[in-house]
Amino acid sequence: MNNSLIKKAFALSLITIFYNFAEGLISIYFGAGDETLALFGFGVDSFVEVISGIGITHMILRMKYAKVNSRDSFERTALKVTGTAFYLLTAGLIVGSVLIIINNVKPETTIPGIVIASISIVTMYWLMNSKLKVGKGLKSDAIIADANCTKTCFYLSFILLASSGLYELFGIAYFDVLGSLGIAYFAFREGKESFEKAKSENLSCSCEHS
Repeated sequence: MNNSLIKKAFALSLITIFYNFAEGLISIYFGAGDETLALFGFGVDSFVEVISGIGITHMILRMKYAKVNSRDSFERTALKVTGTAFYLLTAGLIVGSVLIIINNVKPETTIPGIVIASISIVTMYWLMNSKLKVGKGLKSDAIIADANCTKTCFYLSFILLASSGLYELFGIAYFDVLGSLGIAYFAFREGKESFEKAKSENLSCSCEHS
C-alpha cells in the first residue's frame, strides 16, 4: 500500500470534515438570521456530512495497517446515524417549506447563500477530483465511492446558488422554497444510500445520484 497516497487520502478526509463543519456553522447562522430555509438546510446537510466524513476517515486509518475489504462496526454505525440525520433533515425541510408558504415568510436577503454556494462549488470540485485521483492510485473502491458521492455536495451547491440568486433578482419567496425542496430531495437520497451502504458488504456501493 502506498503510504504517501494514504496520507493524502487522510488529509483530504480531514479537510472535508473541517470544511463542512465551518460551512455548516456559517450557513446555519446566516440561514436562521436571514430566514432563508434553503441556506439553513444546506448548513444542516453540511453538519451531517461531517458524521459521514468521520466514518471515511476511520476507514482510511484502518487502511494504513491492512487492506480494507469491508466496513467495521464503527463505520456501519456512522452510516446509520448519517442516514437517520438525512431523513430528519428531509422531513424538517418539507415541513418548513409548507410553513413558509402558509405564513408567507420571505428571506431578508440571500446574498450569503450566493457567496457560500460559490465557495462550496469550487471547494467540492477540487475535493471530488483529488479524492478520485487518490482512490484510483490506491485502487480503493471506498475512496472512489466517496469521491463520487462528493458530487452530491457539488450539486447541492448549485441548487443553493440558483435559488439564492433567483430570489435576490426577483424577490419571489418560492425560489427559496424550491431550493429547500431540492436539498430535501438529495438529503432523502443520501439517507437511503447511507442505510444501503450500512447493510452492504460492497465498498464500491455507488451513489445513485453520481
